[in-house]
Amino acid sequence: MSVTAIATATPSATGSFRTRRSTNGVSRFKMSVRSGSVSMAAAPMLTKLQQDCATPLPVLRNVAASMSDDIRAGLAVDGGSDLKMILSYVDSLPTGDEKGLFYALDLGGTNFRVLRVELGGKDKRVIAIESDQVSIPQELMSATSEELFDFIASALANFAHKDGNFPGKKGEIGFTFSFPVKQTSIDSGILIKWTKGFAVSGTAGKDVVACLNEAMDRKGIDMRVSALVNDTVATLAGARYWDDDVMVAVILGTGTNACYVERMDCIPKFQGEFSPSGRTIVNLEWGAFSKGLPLTVFDRDMDAASINPGEQIFEKTISGMYLGEIARRALLHMAEEGSLFGKSMPEKLSMPFVLGTPDLSTMQQDGTEDLHTVGSVLYNVAGVESNLSSRKIVLEVCDTVVKRAARLAGAGIVGILQKIEKDTKDAIFGKRTVVAMDGGLYERYPQYRRYLKEAVAELLGPETSQNIVIEHSKDGSGIGAALLAATNSKYGRNL
Repeated sequence: MSVTAIATATPSATGSFRTRRSTNGVSRFKMSVRSGSVSMAAAPMLTKLQQDCATPLPVLRNVAASMSDDIRAGLAVDGGSDLKMILSYVDSLPTGDEKGLFYALDLGGTNFRVLRVELGGKDKRVIAIESDQVSIPQELMSATSEELFDFIASALANFAHKDGNFPGKKGEIGFTFSFPVKQTSIDSGILIKWTKGFAVSGTAGKDVVACLNEAMDRKGIDMRVSALVNDTVATLAGARYWDDDVMVAVILGTGTNACYVERMDCIPKFQGEFSPSGRTIVNLEWGAFSKGLPLTVFDRDMDAASINPGEQIFEKTISGMYLGEIARRALLHMAEEGSLFGKSMPEKLSMPFVLGTPDLSTMQQDGTEDLHTVGSVLYNVAGVESNLSSRKIVLEVCDTVVKRAARLAGAGIVGILQKIEKDTKDAIFGKRTVVAMDGGLYERYPQYRRYLKEAVAELLGPETSQNIVIEHSKDGSGIGAALLAATNSKYGRNL
């Protein structure tokens, strides 16, 4: 639908949403009729937003090529590009032969998960999975390192001894640690800094695996960490267990990242001995990518107001943490300067991050003629009273922001694939190659998924894109960490 059609197709009297309380206590809506239409001033503002967010094929090609270039530069030397290109030291991937009982600990926020996975080899694969989620008390987020890791170790012990199902030999753990670390081996990594609201003292500059192992010793727990990984690497390992064609893993959720399988002889900065496989997983930390991205004034203003201005530009453009905020800033501008919602200027719309990416998705799934769901989300979340014409513009704003994000993510994926293809002499695009995807944004936002896949197909062309499979790997990081503990077992099979 054209912008002009949206701005002029308003009935002389349309409804806005007000809440009222029903007799059973459930909040309901009634239509409040008011006259007037959306100001024509909002139409050119929408056009400008669409132009600034446009991702035609030349823009996508440039982003993909820049991603490939940054990957190479980051592999050549630390600090060579925006991409950190962190070596994971995972050079042995699951084969399906793994047997025994292994554990995974996933620490990435205010909750952590513990999993127990029983593996039965080629014939039985995964026999059983059990998991538990534990909330970290607020006070421990600013406690000492010993206090935090002792709490984690105690929770792990309670889980491991549940139902008396404790391994006969030393238990081995895959530790998914989603904070900035400098990895030094498959089972060690130095914490660079805490993020996500943590301010734990005495951990920065220390090996987080040693911190956990020492806590388990203090608690008398006969377990050890066999593999330290981030969630993206664990997702790749989990997906590879079921499908040997998996070469890339991408997480698109609140945040975003990507990793892929790389040849060791293509990593100039790697100074150690090559593994028997001659390959390893490299973690891009691709949220820091910034070249060739089509940005708007709303992106720049949001970035300037963030806790890390000038950093993580790709993440701020494509991930779930930020899409709702970009749309909110655009809608606020249209309301203030273009009377998008008439004379109404709700204060809540001025609150940063009041509109979340899940709200955008909910609105974009609205199939009603009067866009009732769009109206209810606007009223309940942002205190906005809207008519049909303004709701249509809101949907266009949502679609514009999400389409740009998904297409840029698709271009980033193609950049990784093109880099691998060039170095492996046509060994990727000529055969089935799988990109494993995880994260709530990819999983729960149908338009995002569609736009991403369309961009990949446009960039690669119909013939090549048939060989590239973009596959959802739900919760692959949990089982992936346990599988990497098995693959890197220090004590033989834990039967």
